[in-house]
Amino acid sequence: MTMAPTGVRTASNELMTNRWLKRAALGVALLAGCGATWAQKPDKSKSGYDRSARATVLHEANVYVASDADSQRVSLVTPGHEVVIVERSGPWVKVFANTDVEDDAEDKPEFSEDETVTPASGWIRDKGIVTPTTPGGDAILFGAAANLEDEASRPNARKGAAMAAHLIYRRVADYYPQSPLAAEAAWRSADIRWQLERRDISTLPSAKEQDASLRPQIFDGDMKKVIKNYQGTKYAALAAYELLDNKMCGDWQGLPKCPEMEAGLYEKYARQYPDGPKAAEALYNAIYREGVVVAMYTVQDDKKRAGAAASRAQALAEDLKAKYPQTDYAARGASIAYRVQQGIPIYGNDRD
Repeated sequence: MTMAPTGVRTASNELMTNRWLKRAALGVALLAGCGATWAQKPDKSKSGYDRSARATVLHEANVYVASDADSQRVSLVTPGHEVVIVERSGPWVKVFANTDVEDDAEDKPEFSEDETVTPASGWIRDKGIVTPTTPGGDAILFGAAANLEDEASRPNARKGAAMAAHLIYRRVADYYPQSPLAAEAAWRSADIRWQLERRDISTLPSAKEQDASLRPQIFDGDMKKVIKNYQGTKYAALAAYELLDNKMCGDWQGLPKCPEMEAGLYEKYARQYPDGPKAAEALYNAIYREGVVVAMYTVQDDKKRAGAAASRAQALAEDLKAKYPQTDYAARGASIAYRVQQGIPIYGNDRD
């Protein structure tokens, strides 16, 4: 069932632009000692200023002191980062560049190569610039982000491709909240960041800790925004599923505590998002963990708890088959339940 996105952000673009201009002005003051000539803040009374001033670039754009490629270069705007347009002059545009860096830092620093970038005023060439008023801009940005995401998934991908995809997807949702692409773009942006952070955390020694609280948590702000802004969509359900990562144990260590807890989380998720694209997978994960619990309690010679877990695995498998009969997970769940019924261990050595 397809549902329209709901709960789109209501903060006005004008207020957001004013905040960015304030930070950009701070950057101007910090860089003034370099001898650059800085512009005055633009006239906010101009019609449509709050929307047309915001923009992002689809390529690396050098920021120059003057509208001349031979003038001093003061900064670099990478794909997906924002600028605030101040003035246009022929093939050049005057901007406050990288105005979104401090906004990102309020949530958590992004996975960027340079987190010390300060907003700078200057001129960039008037090409590859997309604003909230660009005709078809939502599709242009979404396509650019999808191409970068595909590039980032390939061996020897260009450095920064994943970050650029994350940012450009975000612009689709921010600039075009009513676009049919907005919800998916917000999800993809959040998912790229989530996957990269999860990969990094998985390489730490603490990733093997049984207690999830003993390892760094993946930043969940973007995922929570997807759930809040697009309630009732499949993307909210996908985001809620990803959030379970922060609650999973790093290593079960052969003890039933973790798989019991995780089975409960997956079952609860499946009940909360029965129409979501991850509901069948969540039920299967719950069945598998109940099967693991059976094996662990059997080793401990705790027949009562092993029997209870076996009953839960069977009930969940029947529920999965009834609700999602056409999925692979239904058959996989039935296989787990059968093995449990036959006394074949799901976890550890299954040889007789």
